[in-house]
This record gives sequence, C-alpha cells and structure tokens, in this order.
Amino acid sequence: MSTPLIPRETLFGNPERTSPRLSPDARRLAWLAPEEGTLNVWVRSIGEQDDRAVTHDRSTGIRLFFWAQDADRLLYLQDRDGDENWHLYDIDLKTGAERDLTPFDNTTVGDVITDPNFPDQVFVALNQRDPQLFDLHRVDLRSGKIELEAANPGAYVGWLVDNQFRLRGAQAATPDGGFELLVSKSPGGAMEPLLQWGPEDNGGAHGFVPGDEALYIEDSLAGDTTELYELHLASGERKSLARHDQVDVGPVLQHPTERRVQAVGFALHRLEWKLLDPSLEADFAALAQTADGEINVVSRDRDDRHWLVAFTGDADPVRYYAWDREKQEAMYLFSDRPALQGLPLAAMQPVSIAARDGLGLVAYLTVPVDVEAKDLPLVLNVHGGPWARDEWGYDPEAQWLANRGYAVLHVNFRGSTGFGKRFLNAGNREWGAKMHDDLLDAVAWAVSQGVADPQRVAIYGGSYGGYAALVGAAFTPDVFCCAVDIVGPSNICTLIESIPPYWAPLMHQFRVRVGDIETEREFLESRSPLFRAEEIRVPLLIAQGANDPRVKQAESEQIVSALRSNGKEVDYLLFGDEGHGFSRPENRMAFYAEAEQFLARYLGGRAEPPSSAEAARLAALRK
Repeated sequence: MSTPLIPRETLFGNPERTSPRLSPDARRLAWLAPEEGTLNVWVRSIGEQDDRAVTHDRSTGIRLFFWAQDADRLLYLQDRDGDENWHLYDIDLKTGAERDLTPFDNTTVGDVITDPNFPDQVFVALNQRDPQLFDLHRVDLRSGKIELEAANPGAYVGWLVDNQFRLRGAQAATPDGGFELLVSKSPGGAMEPLLQWGPEDNGGAHGFVPGDEALYIEDSLAGDTTELYELHLASGERKSLARHDQVDVGPVLQHPTERRVQAVGFALHRLEWKLLDPSLEADFAALAQTADGEINVVSRDRDDRHWLVAFTGDADPVRYYAWDREKQEAMYLFSDRPALQGLPLAAMQPVSIAARDGLGLVAYLTVPVDVEAKDLPLVLNVHGGPWARDEWGYDPEAQWLANRGYAVLHVNFRGSTGFGKRFLNAGNREWGAKMHDDLLDAVAWAVSQGVADPQRVAIYGGSYGGYAALVGAAFTPDVFCCAVDIVGPSNICTLIESIPPYWAPLMHQFRVRVGDIETEREFLESRSPLFRAEEIRVPLLIAQGANDPRVKQAESEQIVSALRSNGKEVDYLLFGDEGHGFSRPENRMAFYAEAEQFLARYLGGRAEPPSSAEAARLAALRK
C-alpha cells in the first residue's frame, strides 16, 4: 500500500474537542477536551475567548455532561475506574464549587430528568435502598438536598414525569419478559396499567404532550416496526405521527421547552429525518447545504433560536456548527479530530446480505483506500449488545483497520435492534447458533464477491462481539485464522449469574432472549465457548477490564485457564483500572498497539511499531 500510515494516536487518542452543549440561555458553550491528558469539561462565554476547564479530573475522564436548566450549573456523571457506580456531580460556574449530589457508596445513578420550568430541581433514580431497584429522588440544586419521591415497588425500570415536573408514570418489567406502562391519568391519582407489551414487542413512552392530556408512545403493537403516536389518556384515541415499514423509530427531536415532537429519524442504511413540524423545514433544508453527512441537532437554547449541529460522515471526523435560526446562518465551530482532516480515510459502503434462510442483513463494508477490493484480508467486526446495531458513519476502528490493509465488515445479525420485531425475535435463543450463522454468511458473501481472501479472515469484537469472537474461534475455527475478544463472556451461565444487581428486573427478558439459567443450564453451556475451549486452535487475543460489572474478570480468566491447561497459548491483557471498555488513553493506546501487532502477524497487514510508552504499559498488562 502506498497510502500513508495514520498514527494510532490520531485515531484513538483523546479528541481535541467534542460533545459541545449550548447553555439554555445561549450565553455559554461547554464541551469536552483534554486537560493534562484527561477529558474534562470546558466552558466559553459566547463571543469571548475565555476558554477554561471547569472540571479537573485526573482519572478516567468525563464522558457525559449536560447543562442544568438554570444555565449557571453543569451536571456530569462519573464512575470510578469503570465500576459503573455512577455519581451525579454539579459545578456552580459562578463560584467554581463542585458537589457530589449522590454521595452514596455502592450506588449508581439511573434516570436523570430535568425540566426548563423547574431549573433548580432534578429527578434522579438511585438504587441506594435496594441494589436491584431504582427509586426516584428529587434533588434541590440550591441546597443539594435529596429526598425520596417514590420507592420502586419491585419491577419498575423507568420513571415518567409530566410537564409540571410531577411523577405520573413508570415502566415495569413483566414476568413474561415484556413490559407494562403504568400512568396516573390525573395529577395525584394512582398509577394504573395503560399499555402492555409482550416479549415479542417493543414499546415505551417519550413523555407527555404539551398540556399533559396525552402521551407520546412508541411501540410495535400495530405492525412489525415501531410507530410513534399520541395516546389520549381520557379517550384512548391514538394519533399516528411517524412510521417506517422497514426500520423502527430512531432519534426523536423534541422542542426544548414544550417537549413537542418535531422530527423523527429512521435509519435503514443511513439516517433520514421525517419532519413533523413545518417550522423546521427551512432549517433542515439549509443545513443540508451547509456540510456533507448526517445531520444531528445536539443542543438547543430555550428560545430555540440557536442550535448546535453535528455533521457525521463516514470518511470525516465529526464536525460541529452553530446554527442561528433567525438569520439562517451557520458558523463552523470545530471538528472532534482535526488532525484527521486531509488524511486518506476510507468510505463505509452500505450493503445488503442474504442469510442462508433468506433473512436480509444490513451490513457495512470498508476497504482500504487506493487498493483493489480483491482477495483482501478481512476483519469481521461484531457489534456488542447484542441488542444494538451497527450504523453508517465515521468509525475509528474501521479507519484503523482499512489503513492497515484490511477489508472491514460490520454486520447487523439477527437479534440486532432497529429492524423490526421479527428481526429482533429471530435472535431469541440463538446465541452461538443462527446469530453466528449470520456472521458466517456475511463472510461467505465477502468471499463470493471476491473482496475477502478466505484464508485470512479475523473475527473481532467487544462485549457480545467478544463472545462472538470466542464462538468463532471455538465453534468454527476453520473459518477464522485468528480472533480478538474484548470483554466478552465465555460462559453464558456465569455471565447471567454475575450480572449487576440492578439488572435483576430484566432477567425475564434474558430468559426469553437467551435462555433460562434455572431450567436450561445444559442448553446454555452448549452455546458457551468455554465448554469447547479444546477445539480452539487459532491464535487468540483477549483483553479484560478488572472492574467490569457486566462481564466479570472471571469470564476471561476461565477460558484463558482452560486454554493454557490444554497447552495452548493465548495473549491475555488485564487492565486493572478499567471496566467494560477502555476509558484511559494510555490503556486504549496499549490495547490497539497490541491488537495491531497481533493482526499483522496473522493477517499480514501493516503495523506501526509500539511506542516506548505503549511497550512499557503492555509489559504491565500481560498476564
């Protein structure tokens, strides 16, 4: 390849700036950027150059923050070394004072709800009383006082608040693996069942309409894909708002103060918007001429004059613009990784693949720049979840792998979300079976198209994707020449037995989607790579976070032990200060340096030598 090697640091180091958020009064802009190598929150006054970091974390960095509705405080979530015991913090921008609003041990934050008409209050769901259940609490941002609003009676997995910031409903898990929506039809009234969705359906609420006389509901009761509609509480009348015959409802754009639904996104291969509010038509038409890529409105002020808009392409970093609706003018702010601009980035091509039983699979193929797409080494990159999906857009791993000389294939296998309930339910009880067959069929497609060399195919993924990599190595070692597992479970039984306590209300869904640990242990073991470890004969790289609350360290340890007991080598990296993924830049860089050398060894691609810092970190991580 003549294409220049893109440094790993450019692809996987901290972004220069990302995730901008406009204050509700449009006076300040906040974003994430490194301070001394760690992502922190920065703030600038609009029209000034007074950029300053307002948080000073030195551990894993801050990933999620938002403005309090009073516009003088910022709120952010942070855990400790990946343990996912999230705490809610606030920063007073007038004084610089910072508080942990939920200073409780062994407790994590669930829902966080704010309202522009109640700027000094926040609803927070916490599992302090019972590790399995999230109770709803009201926090006074002026005093920091936190009070119990409602105790969880045992199955609630989400809370619903009306436009007067009153608790009006909850979503509960049901014993059959479905969900039930309970709503108080009048303020202060008892919550009563309003809708039920069986395990085969998708359903949920997007909040109350203005005036609180109806709810925005998204569900699949009337068809295969989900529909967004208004449900009048008194009459039961429903008014359809948006539906697509191939994919479920995607992102929903609501007015910043009135909460009216104004637009709905649908993504088959790429995101497209259906505008419900005519007042947005001129904005979206003008934005489509501003820059290439998918449009996402990421922040709006309370007057809805000023927007922050992200443009996402497949071969560009994310670009952020400020949009003035009154002037119909866009101003470029920044991209998250300006060092990528002008580099030879690869296109992500949407493709359709037929599985062996005729089920259609939406997939994405990325091939190296300036190289003929013929007989290339292939990396099958499997998404996690598995109840998630791959999407079109800039993907740092796809760019990294393509730049090193590999074709990259992302596949939405059955059980992935967003493609209707038939597609989702086709994955029920199919871990390591038909879900894996879909991956094999995608590889066969790439070979039949002449893109992939069948002797040089790697399987790579994290979480469920890591499980899929282990399945590929254990169940179908003739297909793959190597495998990379990042925080993937090796034994479905021990995975289920060690899930975080607050997942307990969702165990009914696991029984439907995966299997019943109480009555089907033998079945689940048959789908677990650990019990076929002796069949693994391809090189394997495993990376694990020691603090992972979802896929415990034991999931990696037990298969590493089984392989080594059988006299087989396995590359194993244990990150003592990480959880379900790699937050610290030094750990990310070390992992990708190791994975790059590993793939080059067995697929024959290019590799950037590890830096001295990466080599030193890897020496400490190897187990």
